Amino acid sequence: MSVESLIFEKGAPGRRAATMPAMDVPTELLEDLIPASLLREKPAALPEVSEIEVVRHYTHLSQRNFGVETGFYPLGSCTMKYNPKINEDMAALPGFAHIHPLQPVQDAQGAIQLMFELERYLAEISSMTRVTLQPSAGAHGELTGLMLIKAYHQSKGQGHRNLVLIPDNAHGTNPASATLADYKAVEVQSDDTTGGIDMGHLKTLLEAHGDHVAAIMLTNPNTLGLFDANIAEIGRQIHAVGGQLYYDGANANAVLGITRPGDMGFDVVHFNLHKTCSTPHGGGGPGAGPIGVKAHLVPFLPGPLPAKNAEGYYWEDAGPQSIGKVRANLGNFGGLVRAYTYIRSNGPDGLRHVSESAILNANYLRQGLSSDYEIAYPHICQHEFVATARKQKEEHGVTATDIAKRLLDYGMYAPTVYFPLIVPEAMMIEPTETETRESLDSFISVMKTIAEEARTNPEIVKTAPHTTVIGRLDQALAARKPNLRWNPGQEVTHS
Repeated sequence: MSVESLIFEKGAPGRRAATMPAMDVPTELLEDLIPASLLREKPAALPEVSEIEVVRHYTHLSQRNFGVETGFYPLGSCTMKYNPKINEDMAALPGFAHIHPLQPVQDAQGAIQLMFELERYLAEISSMTRVTLQPSAGAHGELTGLMLIKAYHQSKGQGHRNLVLIPDNAHGTNPASATLADYKAVEVQSDDTTGGIDMGHLKTLLEAHGDHVAAIMLTNPNTLGLFDANIAEIGRQIHAVGGQLYYDGANANAVLGITRPGDMGFDVVHFNLHKTCSTPHGGGGPGAGPIGVKAHLVPFLPGPLPAKNAEGYYWEDAGPQSIGKVRANLGNFGGLVRAYTYIRSNGPDGLRHVSESAILNANYLRQGLSSDYEIAYPHICQHEFVATARKQKEEHGVTATDIAKRLLDYGMYAPTVYFPLIVPEAMMIEPTETETRESLDSFISVMKTIAEEARTNPEIVKTAPHTTVIGRLDQALAARKPNLRWNPGQEVTHS
């Protein structure tokens, strides 16, 4: 693949992508409008390029991107599934795409109806009483959920509850959200055999700190891809000391139509609609992280909430105990349209089929890789599982990072590596339901090939990737001192 020059290296002085008409209104000098201290001392030295140069440059860059639409993307804990194009078409309908957040209610009946119905779909899927669609992503939903829990306890005169219990295999956003909500995160150990919560450790924590426990944050199945069979007992013990159960919905792709967080005993649940319901994830975002709650937490929900009466749809005030808005306007509407379309397209039976297929695919991969890679917890998994490169590292010096980099040479994206933290040399693999058996077989074949390379030619794995535009980077330097800005006169080097 040829080297792509920087946009600053293209073009020529005076070249333009558009020709603007002559001004037909009085003009003023920039110096009269902006304080001198804010004006540039030198020209910005921006690229001077034609339209075709701009189009070709960014098209070339886009062709180098790797995504779900270009290859297999088994990124564990992130559900990088294919996004059906019908969802994009619906979000692009002029009535949805051009609506204004401050549009009068009478002119936005369809949009409010969509949000009204989506809330009820999500409440049914999760066994919650009501849902707010405001949060912008999963972590934002976590923070919102913890704020609701805090408001609830304060209303009961229990503002002293300042601890949130979090498993040692939890997503990193959980302790971060707890800290932002002014709680102290307390780690709960995992059971070495089952991969679920260590019930003995949980009991010890509750006996010592029960009166100060505000909540426990769990995802079930957890980040090991394992369903915790003790979930009902966990809920009973947390509720017995006055705490709440928070459900991290990042792994909801494993439970749609099969079980519901509310039925497990959870009081709050967030949805990653940009994962579970196919809304574009990552660079294609932004996200959407609605929160569902049981009845006792409804008074604290952010408002307003979509409602319906004999005259149509309207916005209902959340009431005096509401924590208030958690973002401007009422949610990432484009993402909500996509999620609504996904749910309506699949229906109840289709959603269950999504999870059953995701579980089947994950177990197919787990079994296919088990002869070449150690499986951290070799039980029947749910939507994902954790393989390890522990054997490859001990015997041949090949790490999980090396295997991840080598996968790029074979046209596949890497799984999540080194997470969860409790598994050395972890490779967290989630195929999702949208991959065919042929794709899964191809991934298994490539992983077996890499395992063989680790045994017979480890250097080719340790120095990968070899076929990408940019080779192995110094990851510490790239993270700590990223060079993301071009300056006039800067020497340009191409890897």
